[in-house]
Amino acid sequence: QVLLVESGGGLVQPGGSLRLSCAASGRTLSSFAMGWFRQDPGKERELVAAISASRSNTYYPDSVKGRFTVSKDNAKNTVYLQMNSLKLEDTAVYYCAARPSPIPTMTFTDYVYWGQGTQVTVSS
Repeated sequence: QVLLVESGGGLVQPGGSLRLSCAASGRTLSSFAMGWFRQDPGKERELVAAISASRSNTYYPDSVKGRFTVSKDNAKNTVYLQMNSLKLEDTAVYYCAARPSPIPTMTFTDYVYWGQGTQVTVSS
């Protein structure tokens, strides 16, 4: 069992930055691929960043590429999502998720463990 707890969400103006953290307990994340997803009410949950267990590979959809950066600190058992140049459309609840595999995927059903989510609101 892996317990994931996100933090770092909040209200930010367009163009601002936030860093989300996802702290894990129960098992080490060194053998897990990790994903960050977001979901707005009425919309599907979408992947915004993923990182392999070894940290050697990352993935971003075009909507956030160049603005978001995912990182994984295996020593601290924590995953981060640095979000820069935030836009109004980035507003959503952000979730981190763990997949018991070295390879991340884009499909949320492939992830077994989920955090409770943290709200990110981009507004002027």
